[in-house]
Amino acid sequence: MQRSSTSKAPIKRIVLIDDHPIMRHGLAQLVRAEEGLDVCGDAGNAREGLETVGRLKPDLAIIDLTLPDKNGLELVKDIRAAYPATHCLVLSMHDEALYGERSLRAGARGYVMKEEAADHLITAIHKVLSGGLYISETLNARMLEQVTGASRAKATGMDSLTDRELEILTLVGKGVATKNIATQLSISARTVEAHRAHIKEKLGITDGAALVRYAVQWVETRSKL
Repeated sequence: MQRSSTSKAPIKRIVLIDDHPIMRHGLAQLVRAEEGLDVCGDAGNAREGLETVGRLKPDLAIIDLTLPDKNGLELVKDIRAAYPATHCLVLSMHDEALYGERSLRAGARGYVMKEEAADHLITAIHKVLSGGLYISETLNARMLEQVTGASRAKATGMDSLTDRELEILTLVGKGVATKNIATQLSISARTVEAHRAHIKEKLGITDGAALVRYAVQWVETRSKL
């Protein structure tokens, strides 16, 4: 879309990284309707996303967590390490209670649920581009409780899993074999098994079959959100 040459502020350039073309198209329309913002590129997976950010050097990358080749959290970390001038904003269908704080720890400057995109995405974009953080009031309150010591109980259940363990649990739930998980994540099969053992211990699961059942059920539950 052509912008007026009389605009005083420079156009902020945004890259969209989401594996659904229709979602990218809708987001692009939403962003371009806002004065001062433009979508300069998009990608359908993490590899293309990192390449696109490197090539275009946008002000902001909007990233989905569920990508076909890599977890979005890992992509956020990659972008922040390689291109620190590009801010990252996570836009995901997954529960903010589980992924919001993880996204911030990975280096994202905000988290927006997809179901709230129409109402909150533009506000989040402006907040992040101005140097701030964008999270919901609920997540903000939860993080403040942790900082002030109001919630010092040791993390349990899903909250106790590391980002890598959560990623492996998701792949297990999708039926991906250990050797294929290892290949996809560029780690050894032995390392995958070690992560599986840690997951079982943290979730109180006693055997591999029970872990698979738990993982499948969890993935199915998430897909219905």
